[in-house]
Amino acid sequence: MRTWSASHATGDMRIDRLLCNLRFVRTRSLASALIEAGHLRRNGARVTRPSQDITVGDVLTIPLGNSIRVIEVLALPERRGPAREAQASYRVLEPGLDLSRERDIGGTSDHTTPGEARP
Repeated sequence: MRTWSASHATGDMRIDRLLCNLRFVRTRSLASALIEAGHLRRNGARVTRPSQDITVGDVLTIPLGNSIRVIEVLALPERRGPAREAQASYRVLEPGLDLSRERDIGGTSDHTTPGEARP
């Protein structure tokens, strides 16, 4: 017989487990490190504990490498399944913001203006 924890009864899941099950990180240890570094946000507030509960409808801001993903949790997956199953559990609200690209602000540009031919 399967026993349910209090978190399953209320529809909550630890955020470190959720990040692993949604395949944003490979292990719960990496998820805990990301959270403890203070970079993850839940509904706009900084997450400081890997044990913080997440519910359906929460919006997460997740920094991944050189990009930032903003997602809404649609379901709480019970396992770390295939990628397609994980992607069905969340909705991307904003496309990943690429932080590796720097824009040319106030400097010279090698780009030509519209209508100008290359030499």
